[in-house]
Amino acid sequence: MTETVIITPRPVHPLRQLLAASVGNAVEWYDWYAYTFLATYIADQVFPRSADNSLVPLLSTFAVFAVGFFMRPVGGLLMGAVADRRGRRAALTVTILLMGGSSLLVGITPTYASVGVLAPVVLVLARLLQGLSVGGEFAASTTFLVESAGPGRRGLFSSFQYVSTSIGQLVASGVAALLVASLSDGQMDSWGWRIPFLAGALLSLVGFWIRQGARETRTGDARRPGLFDALRHHPRQSLLICGITAGGTLAYYTWTSYLPTYAELNTGIDKADALLAGTVSLGFFALLQPVGGLLSDRFGRKPLLLFFGLGFALLSVPLLHSLSGSFVGLLLVQCAGMVLLTGFTSISAAVNAEVFPARVRAAGIGFPYSLTVALFGGTAPYMGTWFKESGHSGLFPWYVAALCLVSSAVYLRLPESAHRELDR
Repeated sequence: MTETVIITPRPVHPLRQLLAASVGNAVEWYDWYAYTFLATYIADQVFPRSADNSLVPLLSTFAVFAVGFFMRPVGGLLMGAVADRRGRRAALTVTILLMGGSSLLVGITPTYASVGVLAPVVLVLARLLQGLSVGGEFAASTTFLVESAGPGRRGLFSSFQYVSTSIGQLVASGVAALLVASLSDGQMDSWGWRIPFLAGALLSLVGFWIRQGARETRTGDARRPGLFDALRHHPRQSLLICGITAGGTLAYYTWTSYLPTYAELNTGIDKADALLAGTVSLGFFALLQPVGGLLSDRFGRKPLLLFFGLGFALLSVPLLHSLSGSFVGLLLVQCAGMVLLTGFTSISAAVNAEVFPARVRAAGIGFPYSLTVALFGGTAPYMGTWFKESGHSGLFPWYVAALCLVSSAVYLRLPESAHRELDR
């Protein structure tokens, strides 16, 4: 007997929907990036180098890799299925509560000195839950944002996916920098590093409250899809998501996360200057997103995607080779890359949502997208470092260019979907 679910949404108020998705997404990514910025303090307390127990470094490695390369695709699949079966709003509620709980767990993680090997076990569990939440957040918020948009505004609403992500990253960076500047090393080591995570748990409650006022966007009488229905019935669309995402995620993580480190390794630029350039360019990047979204609503998705893909294919090598070790030079290279990158990030949510039918849209996006991010985006720093250590640092820009060229070939064959009615 076929099980059905009837979801009758209340009237959608676009600005309220935009706020619910964006604030929650910003909180999600604040919690995620806070760990990145404070990892050295956490490691000193939870993964001590002097520990004799061989499980400690093993668990440390597992924490770094398992979350980034395993739990995000799992989260995309599971939370995407929740969004398709129970509604987008239900999935958004689950993801933000998961992130709040895992952030709280990081904040109260005991030290290795007090409980031994249990400390890294607790931290690993917290990061696994964070990975599950972040992987599911993109699937749920992508569908929610695009389905909430009014006529001719899907690109604009899509752009707020990366506006809110950038805001979360900037806030996490600012909070970490403020704490480091205000507290002594001893205070940071003993309790200061916990503050951002406890604050993140409280912010998650705020995001949860805002999302309670959101309206469901999934409409009509639809059969509840199975967990793997999107992959089983839409394999071409699943592969298409991978091709669309591969070059974009590599370029995104290279330019927004890895470039300061790449500049330090290859030009010797001062670390403080590299981080400042990264912060300024990230703010610039956030401002560009709505512009890209509006342009795509007017002129279509394909021109922006090709602007990004071919732009990076042609300019990645000269841009990265032009780094000279100066703050101004790095800032210009980062900002130039951010302009090109906007052609992908500002409309990624809309393009992905327009590929799948509503019944399996969230899970259809969530798994292939998160898997591609894990394979190419999450490994960008490792590939860059590997090329450097093997004595071929000049090949990394070619790697970025090649993958963006592959995605450009996908964009060329992609049917224009900007002005097409969205399946609901």
